Amino acid sequence: MENITFNMSELHQYGTAYFDYLALRKHFFVDTLGWDIPHNDIYEMDQYDNPLAYYSLVLHDGKVIGGARGMPTTSSWGDYTYMLRDAVQGKLAEIPKSIMGDEIRTPKVWECTRLVISDDLESAEDRQKCLALVVDGLARTASKEGAAELIALMRPPFMRALRQLGYNANLIGKPYQNREDGRKYGVLSMSAKPVTRIQPAERPTAKVLPIHQDLELRQTA
Repeated sequence: MENITFNMSELHQYGTAYFDYLALRKHFFVDTLGWDIPHNDIYEMDQYDNPLAYYSLVLHDGKVIGGARGMPTTSSWGDYTYMLRDAVQGKLAEIPKSIMGDEIRTPKVWECTRLVISDDLESAEDRQKCLALVVDGLARTASKEGAAELIALMRPPFMRALRQLGYNANLIGKPYQNREDGRKYGVLSMSAKPVTRIQPAERPTAKVLPIHQDLELRQTA
């Protein structure tokens, strides 16, 4: 497995990887979970896929098997900023305005969205490795651009997985139950640099379930 990171001005350097990531998102979020989000027969793409976004993808034998999107909380593109701030402002009906309290707008904080890991990865070890590469790539990119913290809307149990990857992760705000899938989601905050990587000898590695069971990053567009 290998990690690649890029923004829209650089995506041409990686062949079809960006579009393969959009296709992976469509397969999972639309075809598997049935979310009502913008898509066509091949790709899922929304208003946050704009020139302000950065991407961290994982390839295996040239195939995209995982990825996530990030952007600074200072972002503004047309009528939208970043997902959580737009939710607080009431622009995204499925996410409550109270999801994270006050708006965050600082170059020191980035938002992570659209995390997905391919169901082709059947072993917990492979999923854990893919997750680590996705998260590390995005955190490294954010840190390079001056960020010290990342926030994301996801299932609270994911906090443990982030901590086992070495990141200082915490829940901010109160989780809510999504009306579409009945699951709880909350805003997690994590350091942009790992504090320490927990070794298996010190603590058993958390079982990383398929993304639809334990690693979902919920976004409403």
